[in-house]
Amino acid sequence: MIKKNYIPTINISKINFENISSKNNKVLKQIQKACIEVGFFQIVGHGIEKNLIHKISKTAHIFFNSKVENKYKLAPKKWNKSNNNIYRGYFPSDVNGKEGLDIGDPLISNLFVKKNKRKKIEKLNLSKSLNRNSIEVINKYYGKIYNLSEMLFKIIISVSKKNPELSKAAFQRVKTLSTLRFNYYPNQKKPVEISKQDGVALGCETHVDSGIFTVLYQDKKGGLQVQNRKTKRWYDVPFNKNALVVNTGLALEYLTNGKYKATNHRVLWNKSKRLSIPFFFEPSFDFKMNKTFFGNKKYNRYLGINYDNFLKNSLKKFIEYNR
Repeated sequence: MIKKNYIPTINISKINFENISSKNNKVLKQIQKACIEVGFFQIVGHGIEKNLIHKISKTAHIFFNSKVENKYKLAPKKWNKSNNNIYRGYFPSDVNGKEGLDIGDPLISNLFVKKNKRKKIEKLNLSKSLNRNSIEVINKYYGKIYNLSEMLFKIIISVSKKNPELSKAAFQRVKTLSTLRFNYYPNQKKPVEISKQDGVALGCETHVDSGIFTVLYQDKKGGLQVQNRKTKRWYDVPFNKNALVVNTGLALEYLTNGKYKATNHRVLWNKSKRLSIPFFFEPSFDFKMNKTFFGNKKYNRYLGINYDNFLKNSLKKFIEYNR
């Protein structure tokens, strides 16, 4: 583990995705330590090709640089009355200082949506705004980043001395509410928030994420900062062209009874265009959230709040989800 920065960098190249074993115990412990002490870390050797990351970034740029009418074809009903989608889709920058495109699991079918009448289960028709090549890139990246995220979750289960296969109780494609998001920060004329703590101008408000993990690609503009929970001091997350940034979320904090806390983070107002591509790794909509998951007892599959209700409560603080 590199300790030059507050945010540790961990090489996970020697981990077997199919078999999380004690042979890689040193790396697993590094990940556990980073989650507990910082809540943020960067991973290299993650197996997602640079070329694919370049392609997904290019796809995002193509979308955001397209005509306004094209982007609004994917907007939720709040911004495009002719659409039925509410949770997924495009939101404009006048909502909260940045444009975004929220994409659910590409494997979701219209039939699945009809069978599971849940507010957050939607099939977004990307072909309204994107060509076939762009959609193929999104599908491929989503699959790889999902598998990577689940591997990280299995590591946390494993170091908690439970069977990594327990992950299947929480994550079942296509039932998960996992979201691939394109975030585009335009030339912001004014900050979205002035930090009450240190008076710094922000391009994205101080917040914690809702899910288990967020796995993020940020471009070389940087600007992402993480707060030390003890000292309240802020640290930059340095750009590393070979790395993806990982942070813990509220769902993991809840399931671990506060052992793995969600960490405050924010984005500085830098008056220049910036792209980030977070993947919010979210459990199945009907997964029962309770503290037996990581506890000494066997996980009780019937006790607790459904994850979709947990997420609903968590998202209330985000203006862009007020739809």
